[in-house]
Amino acid sequence: MNSVRKAIIPAAGLGTRFLPATKAMPKEMLPILNKPTIQYIVEEAIQSGIEDIILVTGKNKRAIEDHFDISFELESTLLDKGKFDLLKEVKKTSNMVDIHYIRQKEPLGLGHAIWSARKFIGEEPFAVLLGDDIVQAPIPCLKQMIDLYSQYSSSIIGIQPVKDEDVSRYGIIDGNEISNRVYAVTDLIEKPSRDIAPSNLAIMGRYILTPSIFKVLAAQEPGAGGEIQLTDAISKLNKFERVYGYSFEGTRYDVGEISGFIKTTIDMALNNEGLRKEILEYITNIAKK
Repeated sequence: MNSVRKAIIPAAGLGTRFLPATKAMPKEMLPILNKPTIQYIVEEAIQSGIEDIILVTGKNKRAIEDHFDISFELESTLLDKGKFDLLKEVKKTSNMVDIHYIRQKEPLGLGHAIWSARKFIGEEPFAVLLGDDIVQAPIPCLKQMIDLYSQYSSSIIGIQPVKDEDVSRYGIIDGNEISNRVYAVTDLIEKPSRDIAPSNLAIMGRYILTPSIFKVLAAQEPGAGGEIQLTDAISKLNKFERVYGYSFEGTRYDVGEISGFIKTTIDMALNNEGLRKEILEYITNIAKK
């Protein structure tokens, strides 16, 4: 059985919910505290044992590549000024892992973005991490799923329950719980209305997929929003290969919309030893007004 060594991180979206900030800056580079969003995703992949990452980008995403590249002038300046802690952090981003890039030339959906990386993946199982979901957990979310893959040798989807009124915002699974937190998937529906949703178990931006998914994606017709939906392709894959859902442990943050991004920033600031007291006092004073 092949181990999961490679990961795809789609980063080609336009970030329209964050306009005008994302007119010139990729949404993946918007900072949460002192790190861009995408760095949290890359760090999770590395902590999970991923050896190679391919970022699927689009136009105006050059800043992402620059962030993970060497910056000789900046490093030299920090060294000359004796700012060794900052130098260490800057060097960290360029020495993390082997990162490769491919451009999705047209915004044809998540499924198409994954299919674009097929030659990089080859005939291996691989991970997919979406940048709109940051998960904080003692054991990285993706590591939990990779460990599960070693038991089942099948595609695994990261899921968590959501409120019934929110099911139309997500891909939703139907399935039977076969062990603690593990579901044998019987159906997947992309953004169903509340009245037809088979459950409240939502797909949360983490996947382990077998290379068979590429054959399905190659013939996949556009679905919701006129895009090639990964959820639809996994639903077809499930007809001839077992797919499992895993309700992962950890706190999931939705940074794909403004309110979620703000909540994530506040939460992480409160969990930061150097910021907690000041931010907590500030929030307390606001609440008194």
